[in-house]
Amino acid sequence: MGATVRAVVLALPGGDALSTRRRSPVAAALMWPLARQLVRQGYADGVAAHVVHYRFRGWNGGHAHPAEDAEWAVGEAVRRYGDVPVCLVGMDMGARAALHAAGHPAVGSVVALSPWLPGGPEPEPVKQLIGRRVLIVHGTQDDSTDPDLSYRFAERAKKVNRQVCRFEVHSDGHSLHQHRSEVFALTTDFVLGSLLDRPYARPVADALAAPPPLGLRMPLATGFGRALRA
Repeated sequence: MGATVRAVVLALPGGDALSTRRRSPVAAALMWPLARQLVRQGYADGVAAHVVHYRFRGWNGGHAHPAEDAEWAVGEAVRRYGDVPVCLVGMDMGARAALHAAGHPAVGSVVALSPWLPGGPEPEPVKQLIGRRVLIVHGTQDDSTDPDLSYRFAERAKKVNRQVCRFEVHSDGHSLHQHRSEVFALTTDFVLGSLLDRPYARPVADALAAPPPLGLRMPLATGFGRALRA
């Protein structure tokens, strides 16, 4: 990059619950458009973005391989760029990896898109999110990952960290394809606001400030991003 790197975004692709196959190039490719938009919008301020390539395609139970890979990538970003803030942006399984890896000292913010948060006897950890800014985005018609589970996770996270918000994309599914431009605009506003200490768009600021359930069921408005701070 031509500009000095002052902040880093690490994009974490989706994957499978169980698989030791090689990483999926298709899943990684799906993260590139968002990563490119973040760089375009943040280049002048020294924002760099990288898509993380996992060792394995699966989460693989207690091994949590993608979360380990995410933590390694944060450490690599610090080694390469110095003491810079890092934002983890994950989709599906990558969103779970981002949330797990948020405890790294360099991570200041996390975006979880359509997060895979399987229900089970052991609840997903939330204490690692203390002191981080967290955005969760989920389509209400997602039939691959359960929006109700991400809401319940957000409720638990909000109890230990006030800087948590969650947006619902009504009528959209797992890929958030129908409202991609709005999801990209929301993610960009949150990521650059968190990394560069810019003021958030009003809906994001309101969602962070609102108590549950309002701030955790914030509807993503059609056209979000066309006039973010109008």
